[in-house]
Amino acid sequence: MANNQGYSRRHVLRWGAAATTVMVAGAMLPNFGISTALAADLGEGDIGILNYAYALEQLEAAFYTTINDKPFHGITQHEAETFAEIRDHEVAHREFFKKALGESAIPEIEVDFSKVNFGSRAAVLGAADAFENLGVSAYNGAGQLIKKVDYLVAAGTIVSVEARHAAMIAALLHGPSAASAGGSHISPQGLDGEMSPEMVLGRAKPFIKTQLNFKSPV
Repeated sequence: MANNQGYSRRHVLRWGAAATTVMVAGAMLPNFGISTALAADLGEGDIGILNYAYALEQLEAAFYTTINDKPFHGITQHEAETFAEIRDHEVAHREFFKKALGESAIPEIEVDFSKVNFGSRAAVLGAADAFENLGVSAYNGAGQLIKKVDYLVAAGTIVSVEARHAAMIAALLHGPSAASAGGSHISPQGLDGEMSPEMVLGRAKPFIKTQLNFKSPV
């Protein structure tokens, strides 16, 4: 685990340096409506996309940290190591966005996992499956809104990690199977799903205590 954490830190620094230019060069894009409970707005251009992704990575990092702090009854060593690895990735993603945004970052969000029974393997894996596939759809949907090529490349490397997580969680749920290879999440054309920021924030809302108000981009 120590080597993996070092790898994550190096990549956070590399991505952070590239994304600093995004803060200056972003084109005008709509605010997706995060309320003043988080910040006045998400910001303009790629800053808005960075803040949107930052909120989601905070949510995922908090979720996997909770799993590791409160392991469900009967968790195996293999499962514990898997959740710890995913936690480290999500924390690295969260810190990347925080560093890239600097003073433009939204405040830390307050999460609410009261609907998740962390003592139940089925409940934990079900929630993890939902979060990971939501993350993949979020990055896929936001890609078309990113203007800075360097950041688009970095986002592509993050969504591929989220897809690895989704596949691993599916394997823990279903074993080696069609479901683990994508199942209903993949279209007949072999493409993964995508969601707009509005749709994603709506799906995530039950797990975020900090109020998020969103509207369709204009």
